[in-house]
Amino acid sequence: MGLFNNNLRRKRRRRNRSKATSRFHPEYPRLVVYRSNKHFESQIINDFEGQTLASCSSKHKDLKKKLEDSQNKTDLSAIVGKNLAKIAKKKKITKVVFDRNGYPFHGRVKAFADAAREAGLEF
Repeated sequence: MGLFNNNLRRKRRRRNRSKATSRFHPEYPRLVVYRSNKHFESQIINDFEGQTLASCSSKHKDLKKKLEDSQNKTDLSAIVGKNLAKIAKKKKITKVVFDRNGYPFHGRVKAFADAAREAGLEF
């Protein structure tokens, strides 16, 4: 049991270390991502008021048709990134602070970030 607890403790520490500069930013909301084995989710959060300003997920019914065309999970997260940027633009959100939630910045997380940047979000 000791090894399991150490791994969990390290995971929490790594996750919180990535949040150190992104939480409670005085000027910009936080863009946080979550990935599971099947899906990719993202939210733009105002930490001071505790509100979710915009969100997008691979579970959304609006994206069903687009997601069927995706070849793999990396393409799926890029589609979610483009859609989130489009939603954020409608709500006049242009600059955010990226919170990768402890995930390494490669693969699906990087594809999401690149797609969101291409679609107009700045971080």
